[in-house]
Amino acid sequence: PLYYKGVYHLFYQYNPYGAVWGNIVWAHSVSTDLINWLALEPAIYPTGPFDINGCWSGSATILPGGTPVIIYTGINTANQQVQNIAVPKNPSDPFLREWVKPSYNPLMAPTIYNQINSSSFRDPTTAWQGPDGRWRVLVGSKRGHRGMALLYRSKDFSYWVKAKHPLHSAEGTGMWECPDFYPVSVRDTVGLDTSVNGENVKHVLKASLDDEKYEYYTVGTYLHEKDSYVPDNTSADDATGLRYDYGKFYASKTFFDGAKNRRILLGWMNESDSVSTDVQKGWAGVH
Repeated sequence: PLYYKGVYHLFYQYNPYGAVWGNIVWAHSVSTDLINWLALEPAIYPTGPFDINGCWSGSATILPGGTPVIIYTGINTANQQVQNIAVPKNPSDPFLREWVKPSYNPLMAPTIYNQINSSSFRDPTTAWQGPDGRWRVLVGSKRGHRGMALLYRSKDFSYWVKAKHPLHSAEGTGMWECPDFYPVSVRDTVGLDTSVNGENVKHVLKASLDDEKYEYYTVGTYLHEKDSYVPDNTSADDATGLRYDYGKFYASKTFFDGAKNRRILLGWMNESDSVSTDVQKGWAGVH
């Protein structure tokens, strides 16, 4: 989700050919009040070798100057998970109807050198900018049964370098899907831009645990000089910890609404119905 030129945008995983999972594209709906929504044509769909087998989850970032960009997971010709970028074709359009993909995609990919699990490397976060001017983004992954948030850095938002260590990881938690990382004020009730850090600021790290199918989060401290995150000792770093919701709620994402200085959480309520029932009714899942 993002807010741009007076319009709220919600992007979500969608199969244009049926009510079951597959043929994934980025559906796109817009609203001026977060209540009434207008569905537009899909914003991102497979077009090249870097995403020909699906356009999976990702996040939007508003760059200095106000231009939005999207980093998302694509499934390439080898069925590897890679991270790609898309930009608006016409930034003057408040509805952002068309998106284009630069020729230098993918931005991030598994190699024999980085030893990234090519089937567990997805769902990049909104990027944030550190005091050194470099951008950071997290990508969910796992090594064995250790879930982790891999960290990438960039000076120009085009060329990204993987950090030696994850921002954070936890043994026994399995794959971290749809990670989210954002600051919260310990003094005020207003939301904070994703790049804010400093005194009276804590950070939230959320992961959608693939094994549990629930959303867990910790509250802690982001040490920007080390690019590491340390949960408070009151936040359990596993499936016994804090949960966003105790119902069918998964793959959520927050965004900073600069118009009203608030942070908004949007999530997916996945179905408990059978596949045959989903097909019969013609839809599955709500946001």
